[in-house]
Amino acid sequence: MTNPTGNLLKINLTAEKWESVPYPPDMECRLLWGRSANILHLYRLPATPADPLDSNNPLILSCGLLTGLNIPTATRVHINALSPITGIIGSSNIGGDFGVKLSRAGVGTLIIDGAAETPVYLLITENGCEIRDANFLWGLDTRETMKKLKTVAGLERAGAITIGPAGENGVPFACIVSDEDHAAGRTGMGAVMGSKKLKAVVAVPGSAAKKAVVGPDVREAVNAYVRRILESGDYQTFKRFGSSGYVQWADERRLMSSYNFKERTFDAAEDIDGRKLGPFVRKSRGCPGCPVQCKAELNFKGPRFAGETAFRPEFEPMLNLGPKCGLKDPETLVYLDNLCTRLGLDSTSTAGVLAFAMDLYESGLLTGEDSGGMELRWGDGEVMGEVIRMISDRSGLGRILSLGVRGAAEEIGGPAKDYAAHVKGLELSAYHPAGAPGTALGYAVSSRGGDYNNVYASLEHRWSAEKAKDVFGTARAVDPESEEGKGRLIARAVIVNVVIDSLGLCKAPALSLIGDFDLEYEARIVSAVLKKTVSAVDLMTVGKRVADMERLINFRMNPDVKNDLPSMFFKDQDSPVSEKRFQRMLSDFYDVMGYDREGRPDEQKVNEWLNNTA
Repeated sequence: MTNPTGNLLKINLTAEKWESVPYPPDMECRLLWGRSANILHLYRLPATPADPLDSNNPLILSCGLLTGLNIPTATRVHINALSPITGIIGSSNIGGDFGVKLSRAGVGTLIIDGAAETPVYLLITENGCEIRDANFLWGLDTRETMKKLKTVAGLERAGAITIGPAGENGVPFACIVSDEDHAAGRTGMGAVMGSKKLKAVVAVPGSAAKKAVVGPDVREAVNAYVRRILESGDYQTFKRFGSSGYVQWADERRLMSSYNFKERTFDAAEDIDGRKLGPFVRKSRGCPGCPVQCKAELNFKGPRFAGETAFRPEFEPMLNLGPKCGLKDPETLVYLDNLCTRLGLDSTSTAGVLAFAMDLYESGLLTGEDSGGMELRWGDGEVMGEVIRMISDRSGLGRILSLGVRGAAEEIGGPAKDYAAHVKGLELSAYHPAGAPGTALGYAVSSRGGDYNNVYASLEHRWSAEKAKDVFGTARAVDPESEEGKGRLIARAVIVNVVIDSLGLCKAPALSLIGDFDLEYEARIVSAVLKKTVSAVDLMTVGKRVADMERLINFRMNPDVKNDLPSMFFKDQDSPVSEKRFQRMLSDFYDVMGYDREGRPDEQKVNEWLNNTA
């Protein structure tokens, strides 16, 4: 069996050398691609890098098994390295057309070691790799970089990823951007690129690249998958408004993280809901071949956009830059989200440090002297924009905030830590833990830290009580007021998410629109593509073992790594996430996953699985 996504390309920037080799057969027989391929490589490293910004921290990018095969929603690339913001596994995922072009250039996995002496970018073709001078790109924002690359590398045919000034300056939560508005946002992979003096990676598809997997079995499996997407009750909403059209939905369910998690609703939720952006939509867009096309270009007349196209934010930045920071103006919200993308900043972590700073200012723990005279008032968009630029430059107050809420709280000292909403050093995403106890558990056990998309427990809101009882043994697994069954629910979500990231599928259609979390449709597609029987159980087994490897890697990087929530969420003992109830959920999760009381997997079982499937 041959890996349909291509070869493994190894690049050493220090030595200015590259090597293209076939995908190792022992990886192929385990169905390890995408996120799984990256984790296997990290698991087998002889030594853990000491510093995420050292040149010996490998940056690994892998196409999913299905990426680039003309299978709708299969466009994703997974990116891993040691994270500068958490010190454990850095993990992020990106859509757009880069993955498709990288796959069609004959590359399945890209491993980048070392660091260049001066800025470079990579040009990848079916013939290999060129390491090119990027001094003319250094200092440009991500949009300017894309425009420049079009003039020198034929980007009209190619796909590219790039970093902005934040990545160049080593901001620990800098992101990687593709196609102007797609971002591998979380855990600071842009800072790792910047530390390697790597400004961009450009992939040019080959002239003879395989662009489709043909055959009646493939067509039948893919058509069944697409039908499930189109028949979803949320399909039309996603198509018209993207994920941004669910702001008011989140408010009605009291899921908001308003004012740095002080409140669970927001009085301007309706005003900033993506539905209100409808009159400004100039064109819908999305990833190649996807039937949803959930992104949109917006046309605002205000001077902030200076005649340039604006891009509609996703659900997370709408809630994070909006309610979490007290911002009520939708145009300002769009501007700040687009500013983060251009500078190459993760909007979730950026909003987290902004809300943290505003909370400290309101509480008197940050003063005008600390902020350089700025008044850090809730919802002040002008000040938010100024601080965002300072974070990217690492200047003034931005130097402290660029450390993330954990690092900033340590530097500020005193009770500042009580205002820092993070898990494992990663700022929490949009949902309030008290409104979604399953998601709260997901924050705590996620291998990359406090994040929703790494676990993506949408079944907590989508599934009926009847289905929850049938699958998890209790209808209360989907009850937002109960901790019962949440360990089983999150265990399922963790495993399924690993598989979706390994196949290269987008989670919005797979887990928000279809939302079955049983991998039956995905197994049919994989079986048809590989021309061998692969069951949903087979995929679940891979997902479970890769999740185990991620936890074992984290324990190597930090023997004291915790699966916990900030104490700020344990004050209300009647809450579904009171400390006592949270510990019950956590114990349940450990039991289902077969972990010890510290959350550690059985390493011997993982190694036996690797050896037995070689």
